[in-house]
Amino acid sequence: MKIDGVFSGGGVKAYAFIGSLESIENNNLQFARVAGTSAGAIIAALIAAGYPSKEIKNLLDDIDLQQFADPPKITKLLPFSKWFFLYFQLGINRGNKLEKWLYNQLAKKNVFTFNDLKPEYLKVVVSDLSLGKLVIIPDDLDRVYGISGKYFPVAKAVRMSAGFPYFFMPKKLPGKNTNKKSIIVDGGLLSNFPLWIFDKGTYKRDRPILGVKLTTSMEGQQPQQIKNALHMFQALFSTMKKAHDTRYISTSDKQNIIFIPVEDIGTTDFTINKAAKDNLIETGISFTDSFLNSWPK
Repeated sequence: MKIDGVFSGGGVKAYAFIGSLESIENNNLQFARVAGTSAGAIIAALIAAGYPSKEIKNLLDDIDLQQFADPPKITKLLPFSKWFFLYFQLGINRGNKLEKWLYNQLAKKNVFTFNDLKPEYLKVVVSDLSLGKLVIIPDDLDRVYGISGKYFPVAKAVRMSAGFPYFFMPKKLPGKNTNKKSIIVDGGLLSNFPLWIFDKGTYKRDRPILGVKLTTSMEGQQPQQIKNALHMFQALFSTMKKAHDTRYISTSDKQNIIFIPVEDIGTTDFTINKAAKDNLIETGISFTDSFLNSWPK
């Protein structure tokens, strides 16, 4: 059966998606369209390029996640210079290695731009800090920036969506009616789980939508302890990531969402070992199997 799939952000926790995809394939479900934010955008792009779950697992098993932490070389000689880049470049790591890896994997399937994919097959969510807008790539590129979405690089779009603030330096896009460039960061800042993306308002959906979210259910969130300015900043960022999607999901059909609990691993913990990765994969399989056994579709 054909379905549309939406994948949340979650950083390295995305290994749970591998298990979820394996279960989805075993239940004879095929994606007609996919969308995602941040780590979910990476998974969505690989699916759109034609990678089955087994090949995605092999890809992610073979990489050293620490290679994606790529601060400028000078920081090795002058460690304190990281603060210089954080202040003036708005991030510590360039993110070039992540984008290059994405480019190489997509190239193996002859996917370079959105024109190489089926129309409407992939949607990537990013946050434009300069304009204060949530942007969907490729849909919004022409309207907002005067850029052809058709020929926009998929790897670049996904790297933008996965640009975790401060960890990665933000990417920039030229303005449509101004010489100023827009600062683009992680789509999760404005919508970490864009389940709404394939909705047509009051129109009937073309096919079932299945969302995969790396967290517990929305009601399971514990109050955050805010005792200092750092805690407050973390709480502000967390609230911005959750607020939009929480409002939407609270008024939509929760029976189409697979919640996978992965709270014990940090979003940017690139040092996680194989045992942790395998555990995430098994968790993805377990919770997706359980969900699909009773999913009404």
